[in-house]
Amino acid sequence: MKKTLTTLVCSLAAVAAFAQGTVNFANLVGTTLNQPIFHDGGIVRLDGNNFQAELWGGSSAGSLSLIGATPFLAGGGAGYFLGGTRVITGVNEAAVAFIQIHAWDVTKGATYSLAQASGLGDAWGSSGIFSVTTGAPNGSPPTTPATLVGFQSFSLNPVPEPSTFALAGLGAAALLLFRRRK
Repeated sequence: MKKTLTTLVCSLAAVAAFAQGTVNFANLVGTTLNQPIFHDGGIVRLDGNNFQAELWGGSSAGSLSLIGATPFLAGGGAGYFLGGTRVITGVNEAAVAFIQIHAWDVTKGATYSLAQASGLGDAWGSSGIFSVTTGAPNGSPPTTPATLVGFQSFSLNPVPEPSTFALAGLGAAALLLFRRRK
């Protein structure tokens, strides 16, 4: 019995020593946080399963790693994601975590990286890096997962204006003309 009790106490101490901080992976939390994400030049909110959000987190701005992904809500919830409680790997409870949110259109790339590599407008976007103090569910007293305070709305990368394409075409034509004169 004494050996079992000792093993149990040591196991609980080990779990507490490696406790990780938590955040609420959402951009709509009551009146505390209301930061929708847009596309079409910042006019239309991301709507439904064709759009995904990724949570990146770490102990420093240079050590971010993928924590998880979730789809955007549809209809009246457009522009918002509610990804639930997430553990920020490598960040202790009640410690500062650095966070970044990525969003993308899955019809333009199955992953954020592929959407970004597509070169298409309105395909991907990301927030600035911000910090939060994580929740401590095992703390004394326990605290709830941290709200992503500091997160700001953003838009997916814009679609280039037709005038940009026209200017690029004129530049290419000018290069061809000057090349033929030589």
